[in-house]
Amino acid sequence: MKLNELRDNAGARPKSKRLGRGIGSGKGKTSGRGVKGQKAREGVSLNGFEGGQLPIYRRLPKRGFRNVNRKVFTPLNLDVIEKAIVDGKIDASQTITEVALRAAGVIGPGKLDGIRLLGRGEITRAVTVAVSGASATAIAAIEKAGGKVELLNAPAEAAAA
Repeated sequence: MKLNELRDNAGARPKSKRLGRGIGSGKGKTSGRGVKGQKAREGVSLNGFEGGQLPIYRRLPKRGFRNVNRKVFTPLNLDVIEKAIVDGKIDASQTITEVALRAAGVIGPGKLDGIRLLGRGEITRAVTVAVSGASATAIAAIEKAGGKVELLNAPAEAAAA
């Protein structure tokens, strides 16, 4: 098979009906849109319009709350760090920072508020990790392996304790 022999399957792309080409075509004059009015015009959008009645999206009560100041963290599991160390992407003797993780390609380039360390998997080396947040299981697993977790921007009450 050659590129110039490629074709669509028969009937895959039916020809569009030509509108407004005389009464003999079956779709002449008003092109199947009825007579005049807003809906006969082009570029009209009537989603949610209920003929003057208050639309349902305005009748129903609004629920919930969306915090505009919330922080979104990139999740990072222990098994991902372990694999990156084994593959030689990260130096375990240095402090593993968010900048080092991005440079190693362990986490993507997205603009989120930091990294949260999660406890899936195991870590076998004593490493120091500096991240925005960490779960209790992740901290316990790293400390069990002889490492340390440094929390950046830790809450005031945690720092005082």
